[in-house]
Amino acid sequence: MSQFPAALNPKEDDVLKMLASNVHIGSKNVDPAMLRYVWKRRADGVFLINLAKTWEKLVLAARLIVAIENPADVCVTSARPWGQRAVLKFASYTGAQAISGRFTPGTFTNQIQEKFMEPRLLILTDPRTDHQPIRESSYVNIPTIALCNTESPTRHVDVVIPCNNIGKHSIGLMYWLLAREVLYLRKQILRPSPWNVMVDLFFYRDPDEQEKEEAERTFENAGAVVESNWEVPQGGGDNWVAPSGQWADAETPAIVPATGENWDNPILNTSGWEGQSAQ
Repeated sequence: MSQFPAALNPKEDDVLKMLASNVHIGSKNVDPAMLRYVWKRRADGVFLINLAKTWEKLVLAARLIVAIENPADVCVTSARPWGQRAVLKFASYTGAQAISGRFTPGTFTNQIQEKFMEPRLLILTDPRTDHQPIRESSYVNIPTIALCNTESPTRHVDVVIPCNNIGKHSIGLMYWLLAREVLYLRKQILRPSPWNVMVDLFFYRDPDEQEKEEAERTFENAGAVVESNWEVPQGGGDNWVAPSGQWADAETPAIVPATGENWDNPILNTSGWEGQSAQ
């Protein structure tokens, strides 16, 4: 990667993260338009993506995003569940608008619709699953940036970021790198200093696993009960010893009946509560 200028050179830590997240792992099929981004083909038939071109396109996409004066004019969408958390985090840190989940047809073309939007730039997670927003963006001339695998169609896509757009770790890392580069170019964070946002926040989390972790955490908190200092009497009996420091020096207050009340046995004393109720 030494053929790039210093501003375009990725850090060693960034390359290691991309390798660990399998960003370079493509599929067994390749689109003719994606051949330029393929490095080689493994023995098992899987195509490997050139990470140098991935980083080059990522920086180009970040510069296009920064060129938009109003960050809210950038729309990022993901119909694939593994990218929904990533687009929401990307939008929260960069100020863009996020469409997570199913895309409503007519969002870019039907002005009567309540959720009508007019973005100046569209970012897609998968051109195959997000085919509806790509088609509508071509109708209204919205430039598009897309994360493309080796077999992804590139029709109506202006900027292709070659990467693995199937793995949840790869999608989360790409959006994390893109958001960090945007903040670098906006001078919101300094380039020499690391970004204090963990990349794990952009990863997809299974709701079932999340509920299981919360249930285990609640069970652990409930089990961590403070041990009491009650001492069981030796040899049995009812002479329990009070906890230390609670009632050791305190005198038991005398319970005195209120004025006009009589707590004597009503059977032996007819002036007790039965007499009061009769009155």
